Amino acid sequence: MMHLVTGGSGSGKSSFAEEQILRFGEGRRIYIATMHPYDQESFARIDRHRAMRSKKSFETVECYTNLEKVQIPPKANVLLECMSNLTANEIFEPSGAGPKRAAETILCGISRLMDLSENLVIVTNEIFSDGYTYDKETREYQEILGSINVRIASWADRVTEVVYGIPLEIKTNEKIVE
Repeated sequence: MMHLVTGGSGSGKSSFAEEQILRFGEGRRIYIATMHPYDQESFARIDRHRAMRSKKSFETVECYTNLEKVQIPPKANVLLECMSNLTANEIFEPSGAGPKRAAETILCGISRLMDLSENLVIVTNEIFSDGYTYDKETREYQEILGSINVRIASWADRVTEVVYGIPLEIKTNEKIVE
């Protein structure tokens, strides 16, 4: 089962996504962390997310680029956080695929994770409705992330947008277990 979770910054999507993984039971829980720390704010965000999942039995795997090469145990419950960071890394990092191949590279990695994992929850950001006009490089990033999100949503069994901590089901192809 694959579940795409989206929402704006600070919406509660990360904690919601973690709760979805916990609902799958006691199987192995893998947290694929994609945020490449580069300043004090990013280190603080990483620390906050680690604290959120500290007692939830997640094994953390750092993956800034090359998702298709990440090693996870078969049939694990996997949380990938987050697609917007991974996309930026693939586009802008020297070790990344670059803008022309970023979407293809990431989607190959997602496909592989779908094959390996029992359940896959992917977190992404809703960055498309703020009304700002951005420079060409940022618009290209948004277009690539948007195309990735559209493809993942088409593959997903569930899509949820979290708004102000409230999960709104956008798509469901499975019975939700309460």
